[in-house]
Amino acid sequence: MSVVHRLSAGWLLDHLSFINKAGYQLCHSSQHPDEAPITSTSSVNPVVPSCFASISSPVDVPVPELGAAVERAAEIPHTQYVFRDGFFQVFKPHIVAFPQKKPQQRNLEAGHTELKDSTNGAEQEGGARSSDADSVANLRKTRKRKHSGLNQGELDALEYHTKIRGLIWEGSTSIVQEGFKSGFLQSISAQQSCSKNVVMEHIGCGLAELCEMAKQFPSVNENAHQIVQMIAEVTIPEQDLLSCVTENMTSYAKILNLMGQKYLVPPKSSFLLSDISCMQPLLDYKKKYDAIVIDPPWANKSVKRSNRYSYLSPWQIKQIPISALAAPNCLVVTWVTNRQKHLRFVKDELYPHWSVKTLAEWHWVKITRSGEFIFPLDSSHKKPYEVLVLGRVQGNVDLSLRKSEVEVPPIPDHKLIVSVPCTLHSHKPPLAEVLTEFIKPDMECLELFARSLQPGWTSWGNEVLKFQHIDYFTTLQSEN
Repeated sequence: MSVVHRLSAGWLLDHLSFINKAGYQLCHSSQHPDEAPITSTSSVNPVVPSCFASISSPVDVPVPELGAAVERAAEIPHTQYVFRDGFFQVFKPHIVAFPQKKPQQRNLEAGHTELKDSTNGAEQEGGARSSDADSVANLRKTRKRKHSGLNQGELDALEYHTKIRGLIWEGSTSIVQEGFKSGFLQSISAQQSCSKNVVMEHIGCGLAELCEMAKQFPSVNENAHQIVQMIAEVTIPEQDLLSCVTENMTSYAKILNLMGQKYLVPPKSSFLLSDISCMQPLLDYKKKYDAIVIDPPWANKSVKRSNRYSYLSPWQIKQIPISALAAPNCLVVTWVTNRQKHLRFVKDELYPHWSVKTLAEWHWVKITRSGEFIFPLDSSHKKPYEVLVLGRVQGNVDLSLRKSEVEVPPIPDHKLIVSVPCTLHSHKPPLAEVLTEFIKPDMECLELFARSLQPGWTSWGNEVLKFQHIDYFTTLQSEN
């Protein structure tokens, strides 16, 4: 389970556990007897095979008769891949706060020692609230001294932070305390305090560039439909990979070879590699989704300076065809940066445009392995939290369908998702297990602007395979 603890304040998540429980196990045969092949629902004519991309099992062997395959099932070797745990070994904050600005650490460390009595607890709570006000006041004075006044964006950010600071502080404290009690979080050793966070970027081929290049491919006949089997070294032409939804409906992971790079495709997953101008194949997939998670590439000064990834304008984000993808009463979750301009846009423009009613704001709180915020809570540079806006698609639902639907609880407001972040940029924590209780059991789920794949989900984006690159994984011992 990726949910380590569930409390009234929110959830403590184990991102690494979620990735590895997906089951990145390769079966060393061309097709396991009880499985369907990987298929691609395509809208293109058959194309002469190329060496551009392929999905295969590791070894190409003849498919045996069913009876023989069952007898030999126990003899088929497997290789297990796991995500490298070094990417989650975040032992110390990215920016260390001054001692007088670290009441949070004192509160959080109480979780792995004995809890204070109620009197001390009340004193601590009062001190924390006083510290909250003092910290915000000091921050306001410091920024005014440095900049001779704050601009409107900074004032808006400060006002929002002041409003939710107590929620972040108190909720994180209770969740982290549970993490210490269970042993999931621990005090760091002297050696760990001197270690550096593992960062390994720029792996794999340029997926976004590949999507851009796909626009130059010859047009295809949209009325022709071809099911492409991708197994045992059968090649996927580039037109197929970039113009259709690719599925792995087997119980085993598969390897996708793309431009000389290898990517792991988890079982029971599907994806479309394309940019926002080529979403039609996703609509042709003929699925309606009960939950849609969106992580838009928001524009900000850092992105513009670094040129790390392309960003979309608000107008472009509004063009995403949510109404064509969403099932009735679909739960929509959008990741938002800490810029108030973006948060207002989602709540006041984007969701109304999509006929989505805003129901709640949640926060993802990023901590170290020892329970500290990765940035000081009152940092004027970066905050240790990000915002999620949750809502539901509005519209008329057939009365008979409504009666037959399973009742789900209402979306609660002001919940926290606390986790140790991956050191890979923009590798967000999984929401699948958190959202399960708020959608139907037989849910269809979609992630837009995804950078990784999940079993049971459809994923779309121009970097949808980014964190599936095989170099982010390592193998366990092979076994029969």
